[in-house]
Amino acid sequence: MTLRVAIEQYIVWRKAHGAKFTAGANLLSRFLGHADGDAECDAVSTAQVLAFLSGKGRLTRHRENKYYVLAGFWRYAISRGRATRSPLPNSELKSPPRTPPYIYSRDELRRLLDPTTVASSRRGAVQLDAVTFRTLLLLLYGAGLRFGEATRLTLADVDLTEDVLTIRATKFYKSRLVPVGPRLATVLANYMPVRRRGRLAQGDASFLLANRNGTRLASSTVQEAFDALRRIAGVHGTAGGRRIPRLHDLRHSFAVHCLTAWYRQGANVQRLLPVLSTYLGHSDLEGTKIYLSMTPELLQQASLRFAHYAGGGVNA
Repeated sequence: MTLRVAIEQYIVWRKAHGAKFTAGANLLSRFLGHADGDAECDAVSTAQVLAFLSGKGRLTRHRENKYYVLAGFWRYAISRGRATRSPLPNSELKSPPRTPPYIYSRDELRRLLDPTTVASSRRGAVQLDAVTFRTLLLLLYGAGLRFGEATRLTLADVDLTEDVLTIRATKFYKSRLVPVGPRLATVLANYMPVRRRGRLAQGDASFLLANRNGTRLASSTVQEAFDALRRIAGVHGTAGGRRIPRLHDLRHSFAVHCLTAWYRQGANVQRLLPVLSTYLGHSDLEGTKIYLSMTPELLQQASLRFAHYAGGGVNA
């Protein structure tokens, strides 16, 4: 079987098993520019693989991803008799260290979410108005949503009777229900008249958050607005975290603040971790456990819990 056909079958197989695999499919298609797609899989040389993986400077995550996409394909090809060997170099690429996310303090969140400050950041804006922008920020922090999840919400996805959001076919092709607290529910309820006054579409398939012309919020527009908001609110990176705090760090902050609150309440955090993982839409617990060592405050609460347990206390 030719390399091209084997790659096409592998992409179909991955998607049939629930993976979006868009980026992986694109990388494999690009790999055909370095190898003869009409030749057999075993004809691919290590030199061709290295040419595809090559890059200047330190290892980047993009180059690392290329390696693991090829590794996945060759495991598939060998297991199904499409190839007898892997041309990948013997030594795996080592991941560059991840920069820890920025965890916003409560005071920073108050400044970022202050209505007056948000309004100042959107003065003169053509499309993204201040109320829509602030509602988006509150969804990212108050419900721990990903940016794409929040901006894909339609009116049909918002149940203000039960105070539940339906997040549909998001990352990993999973859908989930996200209950929201009373304060966030009130924010959403107050936003609905704003949408109507703005003459935005009111159909069930209409985006909850939209530009003044009804189009979906673009990441570039929101990022520019957030950068302006951070400058006005005086929120900057600190040692030990990212130099420039990101919009996505609102979601990370939500998770860490949840864990910190549970520790303070004396809750069984290990039992609640799967709950948080499901709420955030993680595919497994590993994506959630990283938050356990993210801030000094969280570590302090965990240490206090351990000291209580070691001293003969309960609920550890």
